[in-house]
Amino acid sequence: MVLNPIVLIPARLGSTRLPGKVLADIAGRPMIAHVLQRAREARLGPVAVAVACCEAEVAAAVQAHGGIAVMTDPDLPSGSDRIFEALRMLDPGGVHDVVVNLQGDLPGIDPAYIQAVLAPVSQGYDIGTLVAPVTTEAERHAPSVVKCACAFVGEAEVAPALYFSRSLIPSGEGLHFHHIGIYAYRRAALERFVALPPSPLELREKLEQLRALEAGMRIGAARVAEAPFGVDTPEDLERAREALSQ
Repeated sequence: MVLNPIVLIPARLGSTRLPGKVLADIAGRPMIAHVLQRAREARLGPVAVAVACCEAEVAAAVQAHGGIAVMTDPDLPSGSDRIFEALRMLDPGGVHDVVVNLQGDLPGIDPAYIQAVLAPVSQGYDIGTLVAPVTTEAERHAPSVVKCACAFVGEAEVAPALYFSRSLIPSGEGLHFHHIGIYAYRRAALERFVALPPSPLELREKLEQLRALEAGMRIGAARVAEAPFGVDTPEDLERAREALSQ
């Protein structure tokens, strides 16, 4: 299946644990500039990359590093709503049939992972996402690490995502998978998703992707080797600075 994706990066200064993190300096550049670079390095074809933001400071930083910034309504409730508004502004004619939602706090993400998230939608799923094997006991039981119930048969690199939880799922012996919050939406799926009200399980688990599953949408999980580090705390930021300064 030939896809024509667009990569949209939702970014805003409001962050509970680390305010202003998307503009935090890492190796001489703001974090959002590193994420932009990773998206460009993915080389998905004739693809557009843009940042959906709502503050002038973020837009200025993006533009200073050669990126496209789209100003969106600051009152939008989520990153998904933000990228959908940016999509309608950037591509009103519907040229792009797949929308990649790349989080703005993953400065060290492997560009190959951005390529990998397209595999599920190329196989017919409504939404694609990524998972990586859980490797430590701390990761296995941390509520901050979202787990995905999925089973890869044989050499398959894509599996149906049946449920997501902050608890350890599924039970029994075998691998557990750490969910990585990057998504590829079919354009129609994104439009449907943002029009849906928050669902009961979404509100209970505080996981937006459960809204799609409760509405009968199919999410496919592509398997990658390991979870990239996100920047949520001052300690994460120092880790990113150390890693990317090299």
